[in-house]
Amino acid sequence: MTALPKPDVIITHESDLDGLIAGVLLQRLARKLFDADVPLEAYHYNIWKQREPREKAAWVTDFTFEARFDKPNWAVMDHHVTEAKPQHVILVHDITKSAGLLCYDLCREHGLGSPTLDRLVHLNNVADLFLEDDPDFILAGDYANLVKIYGFWDLHELTGGELEKLLDHPLLEVMATKRRIEDPLGYEWSKAHVAELGPSVGYVPTVVGNNNLILHRLLEQQAARFPVLVTLFRRANGIVIASLRSRNGEALKVAEKFQGGGHANACGAILPKSIRNVPDAVAYLRQVLNTKREAPLNSLENLFAAIEAQQK
Repeated sequence: MTALPKPDVIITHESDLDGLIAGVLLQRLARKLFDADVPLEAYHYNIWKQREPREKAAWVTDFTFEARFDKPNWAVMDHHVTEAKPQHVILVHDITKSAGLLCYDLCREHGLGSPTLDRLVHLNNVADLFLEDDPDFILAGDYANLVKIYGFWDLHELTGGELEKLLDHPLLEVMATKRRIEDPLGYEWSKAHVAELGPSVGYVPTVVGNNNLILHRLLEQQAARFPVLVTLFRRANGIVIASLRSRNGEALKVAEKFQGGGHANACGAILPKSIRNVPDAVAYLRQVLNTKREAPLNSLENLFAAIEAQQK
């Protein structure tokens, strides 16, 4: 049984269902272990990367483990690939499980499981890991889309923080209808309008349909010539978000150029606040992806040439 420190705060990923489920489950676990209502905070990748880890004790889930979180009285429950080595932090890590499932495993160790949560966590796991061969794959996508459409905190408020209310929720009928009607229409339109952002990155404009499934189908059927595909979404507050997909791990490397993160083949990034609309976002992405960095001075010949040029 994993021994966990009492947290001052629980921090999770705001952009998807996995972060919602993992964060709420950790709140329940903290209540069971310490009889305390620990506050839950949720962040997008860009904001989280800029946030100072100032708490003396914290639980973090659904964010890639970094060396800056390697602190006593901290615990990280995550499934993203990491090169950081834990020395002080408690790291619960498994790339074959979603963050929600990792947190649920901890909950079940302390008697917090239920058939309803078993089902909900399974559906989230299928969606977050994109387990295409699972018989629940399509339904799981509808559940994942709830957070994409209605937002992390709005969904949290709608359910009162009770995850069980998400199972068979009436809004799933909306998700299923959107999928049946919008996805085929959106796919055909998007396929005809893919545009180049960089040598290996294509922009996929969308008008209707599930962006993730449209990108997945384009990649699966090789309907676009780019190994990395990007969609853009403008939130009501004006923030523009880029969502990236690939099949062989290329997407994450591109997302990191924009201070984003996520999985190797499914990740995202929030663009700078100065980018206020999709056309500006397309221009910005093109500029960054096509800017050539100067070659490093890795030889004496280049170094002497640079010194000589400065003296003229």
